[in-house]
Amino acid sequence: MLDAQSLLRSYSMKSAITMTSPGPDHPSAQGEEPLCGGVSVLIPARDERDNLPGLIAEVHEALAGQRYEIIVVDDGSSDGSWSWLKQAAQEDSRLRPYHHGTSFGQSTSLWQAARLARGRWLATLDGDGQNDPADLPDMLSLATLEKLDLVAGHRTQRRDDAVKRVSSRLANAIRQALLQDDTPDTGCGIKVMRRDVFLRLPYFDHMHRFLPALVRAQGGKVQSLAVRHRERVAGVSKYGFFDRLWVGIADIVGVMWLVRRSRLPSPLENIFGHAASEAIDHGSLPLVGTPVSTPSAFAPTSLFDSPSRYQADGHDAAAGDSNPDQADVARGAC
Repeated sequence: MLDAQSLLRSYSMKSAITMTSPGPDHPSAQGEEPLCGGVSVLIPARDERDNLPGLIAEVHEALAGQRYEIIVVDDGSSDGSWSWLKQAAQEDSRLRPYHHGTSFGQSTSLWQAARLARGRWLATLDGDGQNDPADLPDMLSLATLEKLDLVAGHRTQRRDDAVKRVSSRLANAIRQALLQDDTPDTGCGIKVMRRDVFLRLPYFDHMHRFLPALVRAQGGKVQSLAVRHRERVAGVSKYGFFDRLWVGIADIVGVMWLVRRSRLPSPLENIFGHAASEAIDHGSLPLVGTPVSTPSAFAPTSLFDSPSRYQADGHDAAAGDSNPDQADVARGAC
């Protein structure tokens, strides 16, 4: 059950996490043009050295002609992933890799990557290569045309073994029955969402499994879209039967607690009878419940920041902005 103490413990755990950046010579630390409302592709990965090169190449192909960046969080890999990412980043100005010395999990990696992101939109992909980046343009178009806050991928034809399919199907059925989130496949790694919406969600371990329910609880618009799914060609899965089922059920109880106690959206009017929500969203003060930035987990908040804010390999990255609205401006979200 997620209570106030467990949430505080989650934030305390965050403060101890150290991420490493490639260093001051990385192209993204130089004076490059801001994304101006583009897309930040977030890829959490652990021991996916043989899958990352092909996946990143596919992202470049899928988003050709758009403003985008690729943020890979190497979550404590031991297979040489970080060495490859550092080298690749020197030749690819759109690639921004970061590294955990030990694994902190997929949700923590995504949460930190979202804080580092400079795009208006976040697109998430699993590092195993089973999501197809070619689905991203359609998801982005749907999100824009329908004014959605989140588009969740739906794997209609799973390319997994029988155990993974059965455990995932059962976990999805239980989750839908309890949360009523109207999302057939929240475990699908490919999603597109507004960055500002994501940053206002409560952070906790395994939150990535419940993004549709959390967004809906705050009045957000969510829609699912059928996407391709591919067989894993290298590496091994990081999740087993009990990770998908029993651990997922324990998390569902906590999310139910959060959803039931949510009072958002809560429309306000000013003395002129106008909606006050926009004034809150774009104010200069931090929002109540907005996650506080982790000093050890952040690279420059703007492409125009001084390269000295990057630290060399093995040291903490520079502190980020505690206010996501100010950070959006600094990151060039035009």
